[in-house]
Amino acid sequence: MTLQWVAVATFLYAEIGLILIFCLPFIPPQRWQKIFSFNVWGKIATFWNKAFLTIIVLLIVLFLDAVREVRKYSSIPAIEKGLSSKPGAYEHAQMKLFRSQRNLYISGFSLFFWLVLRRLVTLITQLAIELSNKGVLKTQAENTNEAAKKFMEENERLKQLLKNYVNEEEHILEAENKTLIEDQEKLKTELKKTSDALSKAQNDVMTMKMQSERLSKEYDRLLKEHSELQNRLGKDSKKGL
Repeated sequence: MTLQWVAVATFLYAEIGLILIFCLPFIPPQRWQKIFSFNVWGKIATFWNKAFLTIIVLLIVLFLDAVREVRKYSSIPAIEKGLSSKPGAYEHAQMKLFRSQRNLYISGFSLFFWLVLRRLVTLITQLAIELSNKGVLKTQAENTNEAAKKFMEENERLKQLLKNYVNEEEHILEAENKTLIEDQEKLKTELKKTSDALSKAQNDVMTMKMQSERLSKEYDRLLKEHSELQNRLGKDSKKGL
């Protein structure tokens, strides 16, 4: 194996190892997000896209070269021609075909895993961001629920206070109304008593007036009789003389 294919195979093994590490279930995406947030990644971020594209181009070139080698050593006329010239040409051609196929698989899987690794890192980063947003939204929802619960409790407390205040006002109004009714009844009773007393006084006045009129008539009658008696006595006295 030449140096370039040793490097590609090492790169493939490193990709497989990284993918397996990224797929470990006990490492959460937030931990990877913290690792990706180190300052060293920020410094090499400007060269990351260029390096990614460069590696893709190299892997594509190596893949196409491996495809060319496979097609070259897979052609039957070339193998038959080699068999006629050299006795070990068939084994040599098969060895070349095996190496070219091996290189094809190595370069193809390296290219595929490189794209998968890039996509996996992107998905892990997005998942960590979504989980962080989910935690923030969950905290906000819990705070909102607590605030709504407090508002509801405060509303219930205010309703209860208002209800108690209304009940107290109703009791006070009922007591005042009852007192007013009692005062009204007392006033009615006193008014009735006063009316009865006034009626009795008016009756007494009328009775006294009638008695006064009778007395006045009786007095006039007696006065008249007295005058008549005096006149008679005067006449009698004059006759006697």
